Amino acid sequence: MPFVTASDGTEIFYKDWGSGRPVMFHHGWPLSSDDWEAQLLFLVQRGYRVIAHDRRGHGRSAQVGHGHDMDHYAADAAAVVAHLGLRDVVHVGHSTGGGEVARYVARHGAGRVAKAVLIGAVPPLMAQTESNPGGLPVEVFDGFREAVATNRSQFYLDLASGPFYGFNRPGADISQGVIQNWWRQGMTGSAQAHYEGIKAFSETDFTDDLRAIDVPTLIMHGDDDQIVPIANSAEIAVTLVKNARLKVYPGLSHGMCTVNADTVNADLLDFIES
Repeated sequence: MPFVTASDGTEIFYKDWGSGRPVMFHHGWPLSSDDWEAQLLFLVQRGYRVIAHDRRGHGRSAQVGHGHDMDHYAADAAAVVAHLGLRDVVHVGHSTGGGEVARYVARHGAGRVAKAVLIGAVPPLMAQTESNPGGLPVEVFDGFREAVATNRSQFYLDLASGPFYGFNRPGADISQGVIQNWWRQGMTGSAQAHYEGIKAFSETDFTDDLRAIDVPTLIMHGDDDQIVPIANSAEIAVTLVKNARLKVYPGLSHGMCTVNADTVNADLLDFIES
């Protein structure tokens, strides 16, 4: 299995398929690189080289007890890029992975990044603060932490079978396979990494990172995203990135990369090739 050793000794698992122009994927909380299967297969079959890694403490990466913050996440991604010698990369991040992309591009991406894609992404800041009154109250994230600490398995089932994919909406086409795969990915990771990662994705302010991005950027967001509401994320982020375009998907959920993969993949390919 391919691993790269990060600067602090943490072993980071990655997938590296195909050849051609590289596209690197950054997954959401509390999942793994497996969450990108629909995109990885789609692009590798069209002549692209696709790379996806498991964030530290997630999936097959080492379950270390430290470094569960956005600076380490971005540095770990940089270690994968350096190890593989990647340049002219399109970086694609979903949810927490969108924050990881923003910080990676701003701090480590000089001369290596061609484009960026943020899908249902957390930037600029999820948590409500005095300067971010439209954010979600900290009590929401305290509830996440309590659920992870007390009954993580049931919490993950509830998220996947409910708001994550919009399966709680009337008339939703519910897939038990999708629910079980989300649960499987979550339970493979470390409870400590997931617990501490809640602070990373909810309280990190990416405003300066977004302003530092100087490559073409596509922001994709469903307007029925119940996990990362669009008004305080994508609609603000697009105003901060110099060369960004926002594409809104009516009625689509936070999990649109999986349950609406055909739509997402087509738009992703168009942007990569533009």
